[in-house]
Amino acid sequence: MNSAVITTAEALPVPRLKRSASDRLALAIATCGVGYLPLAPGTWGSLVGVGLYLLLEFISLSFLSPYAARHGLTFLSIETPRIAFLLVVILVVTRVGIWAASRTEQLLQRKDPGVVVIDEVAGQLIALLSVPTFVQGWWGILTAFLLFRAFDIWKPYPARRLEKLESGLGIMSDDVVAGAYAAVVNSVMLGVYFLLRT
Repeated sequence: MNSAVITTAEALPVPRLKRSASDRLALAIATCGVGYLPLAPGTWGSLVGVGLYLLLEFISLSFLSPYAARHGLTFLSIETPRIAFLLVVILVVTRVGIWAASRTEQLLQRKDPGVVVIDEVAGQLIALLSVPTFVQGWWGILTAFLLFRAFDIWKPYPARRLEKLESGLGIMSDDVVAGAYAAVVNSVMLGVYFLLRT
C-alpha cells in the first residue's frame, strides 16, 4: 500500500489557458513585434513609429505629389491632406492600442507591462506631425524621435497623472501627451531654424 503524498498548491502545475485568436491579435498589436526585445522596449517601439511614419509618408506623397504636379499646385498645398491622413492613422492606432493594451494587461496580469509598445508608436507618430514635408534629410525626424523619448521618460504634467487611468487608456494617454509635447517643441525648433536660415 502506498502512503498518501501531501503537496502544496505551489507544487501543482498551473494549467496554461489556451489563448484565442483575439488574444494573440491583441498581443501582436500591443508588442508591435518588438516588445519582447531586450533593452529599452520603449525605444524599439518608437523606432517602429518612425518606420510607420516613413511608410505613411511614402504612401501619401505617392498619391499627393503627382496630383499637385498635374494641377500646378505648390508642394506646400499637399501639407493639409498629408497631415489629415496622418491624424486619421494616429486616431486608429490610438483607439486600437487602447483595446490591445487593455487585453494584454489582462492576459499578462500586470499593470502597464513593459512589452506593450503600441503607446510609443502612437506617441512617436504624434511627435512626427511636427516635421513638414519640405524638410530635407533626417534631422527633423531625429529631433522628433529624441524629444519624444525625453518627454516619454520625463512624463511632464499631465502625463504622469494620465498614466494612472484605468488599463489601456492609462497606458496610451501618457505617451499621447509626451508626443504632443515633443511635437510642439520640435515645431518651435524647426521654425526658429528656418527663420535664422533665411
